[in-house]
Amino acid sequence: MTRTTLAEEIKQNKPFASLQQEVYLSIQRTADELQSRIAAILKPFGVSTTQYNVLRILRGAGPEGHRCSEIGDRMITREPDITRLLDRMAKAGWITQARDTEDRRVVITRITPEALKLLKEIDKPLNDFNRVFLTNMGEKKMKTLISLLEDVRSGE
Repeated sequence: MTRTTLAEEIKQNKPFASLQQEVYLSIQRTADELQSRIAAILKPFGVSTTQYNVLRILRGAGPEGHRCSEIGDRMITREPDITRLLDRMAKAGWITQARDTEDRRVVITRITPEALKLLKEIDKPLNDFNRVFLTNMGEKKMKTLISLLEDVRSGE
């Protein structure tokens, strides 16, 4: 069995070096498409996809809030400077930050009532998008896709 280079495969009208490469690029293109569409939905609300992710996490945390590290662990995409992001969100009035009463080194971040109202406004167009975007897939296919993507993430 001879090995061919990527350039040779392209010359032979093979757009991908391997099936794995095609899968990887398809996942990346799909993620980029979703990210772009979500960003367009969020833009009129003045919220970035990263900020929305933080607000979604903090809404789920309830009144207890989360530590900065907990927010970082729950983010969909990695945020290299979570502290600066949270500072900007605090200035916007979307979150509050306070030192933990038991451990003064820990800062707890909580969502504000104003941000909860904002999320309620965002929920409908985002839910509508999610419903319409995947309308061509039935429930069984969606569950299969979730399972397959979990397999990809776990490396199995």
